[in-house]
Amino acid sequence: MKNRTRKWHTKSNFSIHLDNPSFRQPRLLIYGKFDPVKRWVKEFESSIHKGSPNFACKLNTINQCTRNAHLSGSKLGLGCWLGVSFFSGCTSISSPVAHSMDGEDHFIHFWDSVLKTLLPLKPEKNFKSYVETCVSILKNLTNQWAVTQGSVLHGHLLKKGVFSERYIAVKFLIMYLNSRKSAEANEIVKEFNGFDVIVHNCLISANLKGGNLDKARKLFDEMPERNEVSWTALISGFMRYGKVEESMWYFERNPYQNVVSWTAAICGFVQNGFSFEGLKLFLKLLESGVRPNKVTFTSVIRACAELGDFKMGMSILGLIVKTGLESNVSVSNSLITFFFRMAEITLARRVFDEMKERDVVSWTAILDIHVEMGDLLEARRIFDEMPERNEVAWSAMIARYGQSGYPEESLELFRRMVEEGVRPNVFCFSFVLSALASMKAMGTGMSIQGHLIKTGMGKDVSCSISLIELYSKCGEIKDARVVFDLILQKNVVSWNAMISGYSLNGKIEEAQKYFSIMPARNNVSWSIMIAGYLDNKEFDKVFEVYNEMLLVGESPNKSTFSSLLCACASIPSLEKGKDLHGKAVKLGFQLDVFVGTALIDMYAKAGDIESSKLIFNSMPKKNEISWTAMLQGLAESGFVEESLKLFQEMERSSSVSPNELMLLSVLFACSHSGLVDKGLEYFNSMETVYGIKPKARHYTFVVDMLCRAGRLSEAEDFIESMPFQPETNAWAALLSGCKTYKKEVLAEKVANKLSKMAEKNPAACVLLSNIYASSGRWKDVVNVRKLMKEKNLKKSGGCSWVELRNQVHSFYSEDGSHSQSADIRDILELLRFEMRPFQRFTD
Repeated sequence: MKNRTRKWHTKSNFSIHLDNPSFRQPRLLIYGKFDPVKRWVKEFESSIHKGSPNFACKLNTINQCTRNAHLSGSKLGLGCWLGVSFFSGCTSISSPVAHSMDGEDHFIHFWDSVLKTLLPLKPEKNFKSYVETCVSILKNLTNQWAVTQGSVLHGHLLKKGVFSERYIAVKFLIMYLNSRKSAEANEIVKEFNGFDVIVHNCLISANLKGGNLDKARKLFDEMPERNEVSWTALISGFMRYGKVEESMWYFERNPYQNVVSWTAAICGFVQNGFSFEGLKLFLKLLESGVRPNKVTFTSVIRACAELGDFKMGMSILGLIVKTGLESNVSVSNSLITFFFRMAEITLARRVFDEMKERDVVSWTAILDIHVEMGDLLEARRIFDEMPERNEVAWSAMIARYGQSGYPEESLELFRRMVEEGVRPNVFCFSFVLSALASMKAMGTGMSIQGHLIKTGMGKDVSCSISLIELYSKCGEIKDARVVFDLILQKNVVSWNAMISGYSLNGKIEEAQKYFSIMPARNNVSWSIMIAGYLDNKEFDKVFEVYNEMLLVGESPNKSTFSSLLCACASIPSLEKGKDLHGKAVKLGFQLDVFVGTALIDMYAKAGDIESSKLIFNSMPKKNEISWTAMLQGLAESGFVEESLKLFQEMERSSSVSPNELMLLSVLFACSHSGLVDKGLEYFNSMETVYGIKPKARHYTFVVDMLCRAGRLSEAEDFIESMPFQPETNAWAALLSGCKTYKKEVLAEKVANKLSKMAEKNPAACVLLSNIYASSGRWKDVVNVRKLMKEKNLKKSGGCSWVELRNQVHSFYSEDGSHSQSADIRDILELLRFEMRPFQRFTD
């Protein structure tokens, strides 16, 4: 048949006959059956211009449009005949939003046009085809909740006398029940004289679907006779709402225990988290002699995946092969997921490659594997090869790009998704908003928020959480609070998002307030508070919250350990860091790349560089931050040659590319080892080799390197040639070099430069004052201090820590907020008083 279809497109002698109406309409029927709708519609539009289509052709048009409504008969365009043109292209990030806002109106116009075309047709010409077309339309209207258009069709069929067909009446009953139009549904029920088991089953299913379990049970009990559908509806319906015991009560009394009822019970167990019980029931099914079907196997394979039982899964695979269902699409899809859960990636890929037929779920499953593995290139290749993509596949790629630091790619895919007529779900919008948050693109985010509100998705928790993240990262914490307050059912994730937002904006007291009134906390909540205090440099609070966390029985996660170890590195506290290291090993976190990196940094800053090297070498996976921490630790601990060797090893054997911080460490190492020419070579290679534009700190490190080597004139020329205003530290480094090499003339020139910068920079004032003091220029010291007082310039206060009884106490200059500061002052006064007799000896 493929060859036959292909002939219609060749430039053979058949093309001579294509303009003949007698060939055109049969050709439409062939396209309608075997070719994509787009090509078929094009041919139909051609037939419109060259002659009116006949009755059969019109029916076929309607059938194709209704069958492919999910592809948007809309999007493909039915031109002048249906007068509908759905989705148009998007040229900006806001266009997709406007596009999907109008989707509902276009959808209504589409179905209105279909009905306008159907209603004038006379069923007498081909009654069977007419009824089949009506049923097809009705099915789509039911699925799309288009009850208004369904009511129009209902009235039309009553008028034509077609409604007397029993199975059409049942279809309308289902539509009204699904739409909760009880009055219309009751009218149809009255048309059935006496009891009808099918009608009763429809009523039971509708009540179960709506959660009216008592009503469904009452209807079931009132039935004078029941069939297997009646019993199975109760079994699956109660399972759906977690009523496992009630469901099994009906299962055990079911006189029609066929494969459908067995499967309903097994699926119910698995869906409710009772995978082991589901497998036990499956074994009873085998013992009873009932032959499992594809749905049964799909469910039990899922159970094996949930339990992590690879051996049982392989045994079931043997049964699948024995029953000949290994080529079934849904079974193969479940096997792909099972093998992925078991970390058998090769077997998962093999199942996919050997599938004779694949659906969108198959492609999405294999895509998910590569997405979860972080293999973006392979995931994108698979995504681009997918013949059809659902919203899950689009959302998976959009989410992974955003999570991997490529928000622009996320937004580009979002544009494509909407252009291709796929309607984003709430999760997709959530991922897009997170990408916008990382870009701080608040304007676009607000446009999407407006769309969410208009389409009724504005109250969705996942979207609201992403909006809180967006506004928090853009510094609009009040707007984030508004979004939070509008969430009707706040969960722990929404509370965590709000606390994180306050911490991010430096409002740690507000964060603590919300943390204290949370109805429920998880370890992420505690980690957010710990990270918040760390960012605000309140190290005593970091460990205070951690101790509270342990007291309430909450287990720290990897993020908690990373923050705690960073706090230990900042203090630094080697003993506390070692204690945390032991706990991380006990919980199995020591091999995690982020915890490992934090340990490297902590040990290096505490002076134990050997432990840093040991941890670094034992890490199975190293990322950019791990290499940076180790390079920086070696360089700052005086192991400059090792630092440079490690950098060269990374370039040679690792896939990690050098970043700004790594090159700072390299320049620092070259500066402190006298390798000036090598350092200049690295600096000059930053843009040409590594593609990194040097920042002010890189220039300052080069100045320091030249000054340490006595090359002061080069250092001065280098500062003057900077493409931006030099840092204060650059001039300070040059001044320090002048002092070391006794270059008084240059020192005076640099001091004048520093004094001008000092008018706006309190750190520069302090530095200049210290330099004058070391040279004995006390008059200049007084002048600098006077300037600082006049300009109200104050350097950031100093801070010190002391660890006492496993608790860290922080003290800041000119700050009396410590809980025991009054007692400390009293003791200091007492010490001063007791020291007075010895003062004359010190004088």
